[in-house]
Amino acid sequence: ARRSLASPVVSGVLCPCGSPHASAAESSGGGGGGGGGNTGSCGRPVCEASEQDRRLRTLFQKLDVNRDGALCIHDLAVGLGRLGLHRTELDLRKIVKAGDKDLDGQLDFEEFVHYLQDHEKKLRLVFKSLDKKNDGRIDAQEIVQSLRDLGVKISEQQAEKILKSMDKNGTMTIDWNEWRDYHLLHPVENIPEIILYWKHSTIFDVGENLTVPDEFTVEERQTGMWWRHLVAGGGAGAVSRTCTAPLDRLKVLMQVHASRSNNMCIIGGFTQMIREGGPRSLWRGNGINVLKIAPESAIKFMAYEQIKRFIGTDQEMLRIHERLVAGSLAGAIAQSSIYPMEVLKTRMALRKTGQYSGMLDCAKNILAKEGMAAFYKGYIPNMLGIIPYAGIDLAVYETLKNTWLQRYAVNSADPGVFVLLACGTISSTCGQLASYPLALVRTRMQAQASVEGAPEVTMRGLFKHILKTEGAFGLYRGLAPNFMKVIPAVSISYVVYENLKMTLGVDSR
Repeated sequence: ARRSLASPVVSGVLCPCGSPHASAAESSGGGGGGGGGNTGSCGRPVCEASEQDRRLRTLFQKLDVNRDGALCIHDLAVGLGRLGLHRTELDLRKIVKAGDKDLDGQLDFEEFVHYLQDHEKKLRLVFKSLDKKNDGRIDAQEIVQSLRDLGVKISEQQAEKILKSMDKNGTMTIDWNEWRDYHLLHPVENIPEIILYWKHSTIFDVGENLTVPDEFTVEERQTGMWWRHLVAGGGAGAVSRTCTAPLDRLKVLMQVHASRSNNMCIIGGFTQMIREGGPRSLWRGNGINVLKIAPESAIKFMAYEQIKRFIGTDQEMLRIHERLVAGSLAGAIAQSSIYPMEVLKTRMALRKTGQYSGMLDCAKNILAKEGMAAFYKGYIPNMLGIIPYAGIDLAVYETLKNTWLQRYAVNSADPGVFVLLACGTISSTCGQLASYPLALVRTRMQAQASVEGAPEVTMRGLFKHILKTEGAFGLYRGLAPNFMKVIPAVSISYVVYENLKMTLGVDSR
C-alpha cells in the first residue's frame, strides 16, 4: 500500500485554519497548539501568511529536484518518491496540466500554490460525497458504497486495506486531515456529486436540441434513474416549448419574411399573426415541435452512449473535448434521423389559414409537389450549426460551473436554483448567438418551396444574397424574440423538470 503523506513538510501544508473549508468536525485529526491565543475553526493556532508561505516554499524546494525554480514531471516523480508517494506518469501529467496556466509544461511557485488551493477544494467535495453518514469520517462501508456508485465493485476487506493506507492514527476511519494529506498531490476526477447536481441539457430546453447530452453517474444508470431523468426532461421541454411557442413562431416569420423593405417588429408581428389566423395561430408549428422531442432525445442519448464506448470506458467520465466530440456526433445522428420533422415544423409555422388540414396533409403535399429531397432542405447549415452551438454552450457552462465550484463550493457541489438557472441561461444564449446565422439560413432554405416557383439556392448563395441585400444585420433577423424566450423557457423547463422528477420518484438531492 502507498504511504500517507506523513512528512511534516507535507502534512498540513495547507493548514485547515487557513482554509475556507475548515469546520469544527475537522479538528478530530488533531495537531498541537492548544491553549490561549487565536485559533482557527479547526482548533489549531491561526497561521500567519508568512508561515504558510514558508511551508509551501519548503515543499516546493523539496520537489524541485533540479533546482531550476519550476516543477516538471521528472521533478514531481523523483520528489514525491522521496516523500514516499509513487504516482504514475499519467497522474503526474494531469497534475502539471491542471496547474500549468502559461502552458510551458511545468509549474512555477505561483502555479503550484494555485493548484494546491484549487485541488483542496476538489478534495473537500470528494470527501463530502464519500461521507454518507455526514459525521466527518469515512469508514470501510462508506468506501464500498461510494466506489459502487462509480461502478467499481470491491469487498469490505479491500476497503479496509484502502483505509489502512491512509489511516495515520489506527482508528480504521479517515478524517478530513488524513484524507487531505494523503491525496494532496494526487489528481481528483469524476466527482459523482458534481454530475448529480449540474445537469444541463436534460433540464433546460430552449427549443434547440443541439446541446451535448448530460453525464449520468453509474448509480443512476444501474438503478434506472437515467430514463426517469430523460422522461422528466422531455415533459419539461414539451411544456416549455408550448409556453414560448408564440415567440418561436414570430422568430421563424422574421427569419423568413423580414427584410429592409419589410421591417417586422415584435408587436407588429404578433398583430399580423392574430389578424390573419386568430389567437390560435400563435401556436402553429408547435405540435410537431413537441412531438420530435421524444425520438430526438432517445436517439441522441443512445448514440452518445455508443460513441462514448469508442472514446472512453463506462466507468470513466469523458473530458470536455471528448464530450464535445461525442455530443456533436450524437446530435448529428439524432438530427439526421428526425430532420424531416424540422422541415415540417418550419412549413407548419409559416402556413396560411386553411393551407393544410394538419401535419400529415402538409407532409403529403411536400412529398407530392417537391419530392423526398425537400424534407432535407437546409440540412447542411443545420449540421454545421451543431458544432458552434454545442461547443460554445458546453464551454461556457463548464467555465461558469468550474468558477462557481472553485469560489463558492464548500460542503456541497449543489449550486442552488438561481445559480443553475443563470448558468443555463447564459450558456444557451451564447450558443445560440454563435450559431444563429446558420440557423437563419437553414430556416430560409427549409421555407424555400413554400413560395411557389422560388428558384433553388445553395447555402453559400443564400449567405451571399443576405449579406449583399441586407448586410450582416440580415443574418440576425428574429434574434430579439429568440432571446426573449430564453429566460422563460429555461425557468419553465426547470420548474416542470423538478416536479416531474419528484412524481417519477427521482430522489437525487
